[in-house]
This record gives sequence, structure tokens and C-alpha cells, in this order.
Amino acid sequence: MFTGLIEEVGRIRSVRRGSRTIDIAIDAHKVIDDIRIGDSIAVSGVCLTVVAFDAASFTVQAVEETLARSTLGAANPGTPVNLERSLKLGDRLGGHIVQGHVDGTGRIVSRRGDAENVVFGIAPEQSLERYIAGKGSVTVDGISLTVTYSKPGEFGVSIIPHTLGETTLNSARAGDRVNIETDVIARYVEKLIGKSGGLTLETLTELGF
Repeated sequence: MFTGLIEEVGRIRSVRRGSRTIDIAIDAHKVIDDIRIGDSIAVSGVCLTVVAFDAASFTVQAVEETLARSTLGAANPGTPVNLERSLKLGDRLGGHIVQGHVDGTGRIVSRRGDAENVVFGIAPEQSLERYIAGKGSVTVDGISLTVTYSKPGEFGVSIIPHTLGETTLNSARAGDRVNIETDVIARYVEKLIGKSGGLTLETLTELGF
């Protein structure tokens, strides 16, 4: 589990493609301080397992499902990636509950604003639209963000200077693909509503409302 608060931007050192998986070596500093084989690290929002490491990098492995749902299938040496280690018991949950289970991708359709506030317009895959609502939470390339607006085919996120400077969004432009993880609560709400056949008082009670 993660919070969507990026610890550092790493850079892909190498990509080794197998028949059904790829091994990705990533240069990093902070996230390898106490790294161990088997640790979970979110790489631009994708929860991956550490299979090797050295003093300046670590290696993770991605399988077909991950490659199909994320931008990692197009990963190349030199590509910057957002990095976050998994939560420890007792850590503050500063962003929102992020699983690292990317639902799909979106494409940046606009970038506007100035150094004090940049707004990105993002077109998600159609299947993800119903989980994205104004003022709700969404994870974009591993970054916990609040949805500022939502309309058919597009949603927006506003980025403060700190987040812009500390993540890959600093260099993001219209046309770039990004990984999207919708709010896990939205998916569970949909499942419960589907079971009940509609939004009832009992369903809301089960959800804690």
C-alpha cells in the first residue's frame, strides 16, 4: 500500500525484455536506503517487486498484465519515473489509499497555467471515466491528486509548485500517456451497488455513510 506522495524521481537505467516479462533497472538514491529483495516499490504508480539491487539502482520485474495496463510496456533507458516505497505500519497517510494496481492509462490533452498553478487535462480510457468524480481522489503516475473537474472524456488536476518540481509532471506535455489508478473506494461502491441492484439505505450503511 502507498500514499501517492512521491519520494524521488528515478531514471530507468536498462530494460531487458523477455518473452512475457521485462526486467527494469532504475537508478535511485532515497528508495534504496534500506532496500531488500522482495520489497514493493511503486514505479510511476505501478507496484513492483524488487528482484535485485546494488549501491545505486534496483531492478524490478513486470509481467504481461502490468505491461498491458500501464505505460511500462514502452519503458526505455533514460525515462524518468516517480518512485515511492510501500507504507510502514505507523506512517502518516498524507495522500490517499493507493494500491499500486494501475487500472489503465490516460493521455494528457492540455497543460495550462503558470509556475504557481498548473492544470492538466487528462483523457482517461473510457472504462475508467465512471470512477472519476470532481473533488475525488485519483492517482496519476503514482501521484495522489484531487480531481478539479470531470466531464465526458476528460478530467482535470491542479498541481502545486512543490509537486510539479518533485515529480515527472514537471516535464509532462500534451500527448504524453500516464498511468491512472482510480480511487479504490469507488470500485467497491460499484460492486456493492451491483449486488444490491441499486443504491439503498442498507448499501450506504455498509459503506459507513
